[in-house]
Amino acid sequence: MPTIQLPNNGWRPRWYQKKAWDTWERGCKRQLLFWHRRAGKDEINLNMHAVSAHERPGTYWHMLPEAAQARKAIWNAVNPHTGKRRLFEAFPEALIENMNDHEMFVRFKVGSTFQVVGSDNFNSLVGAPPVGITFSEWALAHPAAWAYLSPILAENGGWASFITTPRGNNHAKGMLDAVKANVFDRVTNPRGWFSEVLPASATGAIDEVTIEEQRTIYVGLFGKETADMLIDQEYYCSFAGALIGSYWGAEIARAERQGRIGTAFDVDPRYPVHTAWDLGKAVNNPVWAFQIIDGVPLIVDFYVPDSEDLSDWCKWLDEQGYHGNDYVPHDILHPQWGTKRTRLDTLKEHGRKPKMVGMVSLAEGNNAGLQTIKVARFRNTERVAGGVEGLKAYRREYDDEKKTFRDIPVKNWAEHYASAFRYLGLAWRQAVAEVQKPQGDKGAYVGQKDGTIRSQQTVKEAVDAMVRRRRARAGM
Repeated sequence: MPTIQLPNNGWRPRWYQKKAWDTWERGCKRQLLFWHRRAGKDEINLNMHAVSAHERPGTYWHMLPEAAQARKAIWNAVNPHTGKRRLFEAFPEALIENMNDHEMFVRFKVGSTFQVVGSDNFNSLVGAPPVGITFSEWALAHPAAWAYLSPILAENGGWASFITTPRGNNHAKGMLDAVKANVFDRVTNPRGWFSEVLPASATGAIDEVTIEEQRTIYVGLFGKETADMLIDQEYYCSFAGALIGSYWGAEIARAERQGRIGTAFDVDPRYPVHTAWDLGKAVNNPVWAFQIIDGVPLIVDFYVPDSEDLSDWCKWLDEQGYHGNDYVPHDILHPQWGTKRTRLDTLKEHGRKPKMVGMVSLAEGNNAGLQTIKVARFRNTERVAGGVEGLKAYRREYDDEKKTFRDIPVKNWAEHYASAFRYLGLAWRQAVAEVQKPQGDKGAYVGQKDGTIRSQQTVKEAVDAMVRRRRARAGM
């Protein structure tokens, strides 16, 4: 048998890839690479997997945001320059024991395994825990994937590489900021993180003429404003602007600039905390918690259950003291699997107060969510911040044939976060009508014997209250 060397076929990193490759070879176990489009991000990581799998037998994953995307971009992908599958350019076929096309799984003769997976089902993957993971297109992936998997790699000394182009000011940008601020744990990761932002202007891998040709194509498809944003993101690694195709990204960005996201305020015990749900399986059933004070929706919490048991969800809400109305979709009336009971029955049994939100079109729901973002304030907590990431990532499907965005949401983790928020958007004005002023509040209106209704406020007090409400709406 001829001698086989790794990397395969004499592959060597391009000059601008060399710093990342050398840092990894020297033992740095965490990399965050914002490289421009066609910079060879997946290429370098596939070769990392090939080398690592033969240096340390174990389980390796190459993870994209969605399993279907992973199959197209990695598993079935062919290099147009060589006509060879990308996998076999990195993995010598002579070193492969067997492959499973359905599972996108490779077993090497040394005992290591490699699998192409999606972060949309990271918590359902079975088998030995991974010792090496690539998070490809990290800016589009489910951010909870790293929270779930990082303790595994910390325990077994494995490595993780995050490769992506920017997609606005989202969790990937937040990770870059944290890396620069050196806030990650050096006890479990003593060599720290290597991060790099490489625009095409720094690598020279794509000439300006080619980039401008692509800009012209984008202008014809999306218009100049979106085209410029795409070029800036994909080729010049700009973090400005919202995710292209996002339903609410621009309004979320505006709310951040106005200081209404990440606002420091406490839950006011005088007012009930309501919830809005998107009923499904646990990971697909996020719950937003909110209060209405002076006519303004205050988003105070966000919860993604880790149990399939509805009673556990109710217990968690009870423990937080959230006893307002529970705004739920109509499918709460569907019988639970194998029983005649509905989830509505279960919620009532646990002392919850479910209220069904009226059925509306997707467009109406999206508009309700949009209008809510325009006035809402989002509390500064880690859980709420995680929910906001889902609102940023909620985006339209792209039609490759028609070269346009369809008004259909991408069915991923963010769509569930947004579905619950659509119900919040449809429900909070109903909650306004039900808000009771705190007892003894002079703003309360009192019915008179003659049938009139009068306030207990003076004119000055009424004007002052109006000013406070306007400032609250403006996030002041």
